Amino acid sequence: MAPDLRNSISGVGRPRSAAPTRFSALSIRIARPYNHMTRLDTERLIIRELMDSDAPFILRLLNEPSFIYYIGDKEVRTLEDARQYILNGPVKSYEKNGFGLYLVALKDTATPIGMCGLIKREELPDPDIGFAFLPDYWSKGFGFEAASAVLKLGAEVLQLKRILAITSPDNEASGKLLTRIGLKYERMYSLSDDRPEVKLFVIEFGDAA
Repeated sequence: MAPDLRNSISGVGRPRSAAPTRFSALSIRIARPYNHMTRLDTERLIIRELMDSDAPFILRLLNEPSFIYYIGDKEVRTLEDARQYILNGPVKSYEKNGFGLYLVALKDTATPIGMCGLIKREELPDPDIGFAFLPDYWSKGFGFEAASAVLKLGAEVLQLKRILAITSPDNEASGKLLTRIGLKYERMYSLSDDRPEVKLFVIEFGDAA
């Protein structure tokens, strides 16, 4: 059975004591039991690092019309494109930052349903939380469950002081979810001169007593 490492993740610097946050009461197990890969367990979900074998799912998710409309066209059209997306995006981020986008799967069946995780963009001063799910799994509480777990990871284990989020102005569903997990809308924000403005959300975590 995998060890329960509630207060630390080996492989992300040194293990740290978890500072209590608003997420401390959530039933979430955080561990790196398999090949030092981050894994979060919630009541219904497994949230783990993406691997090469997840390429078929990533190919499907990134070509969903809703993904392309609200997040953008990543130009992933083949399995090899999907593998390169995984290796050059999430996997590279795990190695560089100690976090990244994770696969979200149903605990009972191991069926992949989406992605959720932390991203460090050059255009933003702090990591931002991002998520995307197949439409069949919308409005079932999975986004809230996964995003809450990722915020707990960021606040209590990675000890991030601030986490951001960005959404397109018309993505009301994501905005509501971000508000539910504690982020607050701050202002419109421009990532670059040639891109439309996005909504910027923020949550800050205080120092441990």
